[in-house]
Amino acid sequence: MEKKLLFIVNPKAGKTVIKNNMTAILEIFCEAGYRTEVYITHKDPEIDKRFIMENADEFDLVVCAGGDGTLDNVTGGIMKLERKLQTRVHVGYIPCGSTNDYGKSLKLSRNPVQAAADIVEGEVVHVDVGRLENDYFIYVAAFGAFTNLSYSTPQGLKNAFGHAAYVMGGGKALFNMKKYRLKAWFDDELIEGEFIYGHISNSLSIGGFKNVGTKNMSFSDGKFESMLIKTPGNPAELQRILNSLLTDNMESSQIIFRTSKRVVIKSEDEIPWTLDGEYGGSFTTTRITNIQRSLSIIVRNKSQISG
Repeated sequence: MEKKLLFIVNPKAGKTVIKNNMTAILEIFCEAGYRTEVYITHKDPEIDKRFIMENADEFDLVVCAGGDGTLDNVTGGIMKLERKLQTRVHVGYIPCGSTNDYGKSLKLSRNPVQAAADIVEGEVVHVDVGRLENDYFIYVAAFGAFTNLSYSTPQGLKNAFGHAAYVMGGGKALFNMKKYRLKAWFDDELIEGEFIYGHISNSLSIGGFKNVGTKNMSFSDGKFESMLIKTPGNPAELQRILNSLLTDNMESSQIIFRTSKRVVIKSEDEIPWTLDGEYGGSFTTTRITNIQRSLSIIVRNKSQISG
């Protein structure tokens, strides 16, 4: 029986490298016995999520080529489909974005042709997915200093300068950091204070850099690694925070680090969130839950990743 593959392509991701490799990738899928349907992403991610939710169950395999934002949209559509139909959809990821945090974490090839070959020959692993209110994220939900840069930095600048675009924007943001007075629950533990940054993650890399506090993380243990950074009182305190992050030192009094299945954050002011580098809405009360082993994604070899 003929196998069907849905190939979701973001042609603008990264340095548009996918365009030069389309023929070779399609040949790999064809030789593996798949009849492939190509879907080009839209500017509005909700259109893509809706298409995936309505159609992905008709295919044996869904493969997306793009950045982590593309994978985020595919994950959102598939999670809604799986909740509706109680079915499983296998996903392949060809990382072609400017940062590719999740691709790095799963040790996926940055060569699109090799990544396609690894998908048709690889193994399925079941990884955790996060839910923030009514939306989903595959590897990080974040708020505060620098987190708007990934969706406010123009795409052309991202493509041309990669990580440098984030760094250049971040230098300006340092002088205008928003402070949030929060109540944060990590499972049943309550923490209160004033913070400039926070993230809830399931990844070894965030923003192109090694994610701190992930020495013992697992992609499928049902728990997030979460971090809050307190508001520094002076430049010296800020420098100590940066030093702690650079040395992966979670013992700093300015940094709160926890592992938990559920996170609830309340603030008097609305908090704008980024989900996998894309804008994820603004809330005064934010409920985040780990949905354990809910996404089936293909890697070259199960032993190459944690969890």
